[in-house]
Formats: sequence, structure tokens, C-alpha cells
Amino acid sequence: MSMHQLTIDVFDAAAFVATAGVTVGEPMSFADELVMDDVYQLSDRAVLHPLALNSGADGLQRADPPHHDVHLDCCLTLMGKDGGTHDVLILVEVAAGTVAAIYLLPLGELIPNLEYRLVGIARHAATRRFAEAASGSFARGTHITMADGAQRTIETLRNGDLVLTRDAGKRPIRWIGQATLRATGSFAPVVISKGALNNENDLVLRPDHRLFVYQRADEIGVGRSEVLLKARHLVNGETVVRRRGGFVDYFQLIFDEHFIIYAEGIAAESHLVDPQTRAALPAEAGMLNHRHDLSRAYEVKDHLLPTADAARLLRKASAS
Repeated sequence: MSMHQLTIDVFDAAAFVATAGVTVGEPMSFADELVMDDVYQLSDRAVLHPLALNSGADGLQRADPPHHDVHLDCCLTLMGKDGGTHDVLILVEVAAGTVAAIYLLPLGELIPNLEYRLVGIARHAATRRFAEAASGSFARGTHITMADGAQRTIETLRNGDLVLTRDAGKRPIRWIGQATLRATGSFAPVVISKGALNNENDLVLRPDHRLFVYQRADEIGVGRSEVLLKARHLVNGETVVRRRGGFVDYFQLIFDEHFIIYAEGIAAESHLVDPQTRAALPAEAGMLNHRHDLSRAYEVKDHLLPTADAARLLRKASAS
């Protein structure tokens, strides 16, 4: 069975505690144990930490042993004192039929020591919202190479436009998705600076979006020349960075199959339709079934990458 790995940034539920209401003194929990209008605060010691998950037909599992199941419980809406609302997904890790851990995936920014009132509990929205959060995406302004060699910004593309793919030639776009998100946590984009991978302009994309690199020499030591790796693994704080703050418009390009296309001259994957991401798609796009998942042949596992130096090595390898 094919599994797709993704990484999200979460808080442990124990760091988000009720300060007023029926459950005062208790940490955030799953929907059945929550009470509307209770007030919560995030500890000033709370730290967002990465949670690596495998996504497959059977749902989500921890990527690390012993690979516990992780369930999407609900989507919560919290209201700050200023009247602004913040959505949070609750994920529950289960081991041997019991709750092993509860995590908060904020879909925006939660600030420590501020009060947040629970004003909404949506049990059936969690799958769709997680699918949106898990989707690899290009930022507004990204130049895509078209079938005729022209460079067009992603926001100007339309269904049916022909795009150049690496292995299948000219292929029409079947659907284009768009989401505007706060550039925090899992949603803060990776910026691959001009020239970092021989690109002529900055490439801005989601951290889990995967890039395809052909190594003329195996500089990163993975035993093959063609590799697919996540943008987050190239971050070095210099030529490849995370850009946090404000909002970012993300776009997804979907084709009949999972292809390698060209963004700012860099080979990168199109949107993969799998059991997890399908929930965020409209019916006409969700009917697609991408049988050919490129990760099976090309993806480099996280532990094999020399992250701090990966961008330099890959630039050298692809230009040798």
C-alpha cells in the first residue's frame, strides 16, 4: 500500500488549558469532552513541534515507530477578546484502543497568555480542513512553464491550459485550487532564493511541497541520481529560509496524473490526489485517482538528507 508522508506543526494539548468555565484547569481535549464558551490560554512555554505522519487509504499514522494511528477528531473555532476567530484542528493519537496523545494543529497564530473562548465545534469539518492544510502548494506569483515554453504566473492559469511536464509532454490542467492562509507554523512558506537551485527567481512554496532534482553526481549520497525531496529539508537559514508573518495565497495544480512540472525553472511535483487530500477537492477533481505516486520511485526519506547542506549539495550535483 502506498503511503505519503507529511509533516505538520502542532502543540501538545496539555499546553492549552481552560482558565474559565466548566472545565477550568483541564487541558484541551477531543470534542466529546469540550464545553462551549469555556476559555483557554496557551502556556508561554508552549512550543510548536513537528509531527510526521504517514497518510494512506487507512488514514493517518505516526511516521515513527510504533506507528500509532492518529485520528482527526474535530475543527474548533476560538474567539479572541478582540472578536477575531481562530480555527484549530484536534488530532488524537491512539495506542491499543486508548488515547496516547492529543495535539492542536492551529490554522493561524495562537499567542501565549491570551484568552480564547470556544465558540464552535465542527466534527465533520476536520477532514476537509486537514486536507487543505496537507496540500502541497505554490505561492501567488510563481512562474509555471507552459507547453509552448512561456512563463506564466500561477494565478493567471485556467483549467485546460497546457503545461509542460517532465515525462509526459504537454498536459492540460484539470483543476486549480486556492487557499489564503496565515503564514505561521505549518503554513509559513519556504523561500528558495534566486540561484539556490539554479533558479532565476525566488520560488515560494509550502514546506512539504516536493522538488525533483536530477543529480549528475550523487552529492547527497542516496544511491540514485533522480530524487524527490521536500522544500523544508532544504532550509539552511541563508539561501533557503522560512518566511513567517502575514498571509500567503497558495495554489494547487491538478492534472489527470501526478506529474513533474516546472516552477521558476525548478522541477517540482503537481498536486497529488490521494485519500487524504481528496477531501479538500470539489467533486469533479475528487473523482481523479492518481495511480502513479512519484514518491514510490524518487522520494528521499527524511533521515537520509544532510539538511543543513542539502541545498548547496543539490545545486552542485545538478550543475556538475
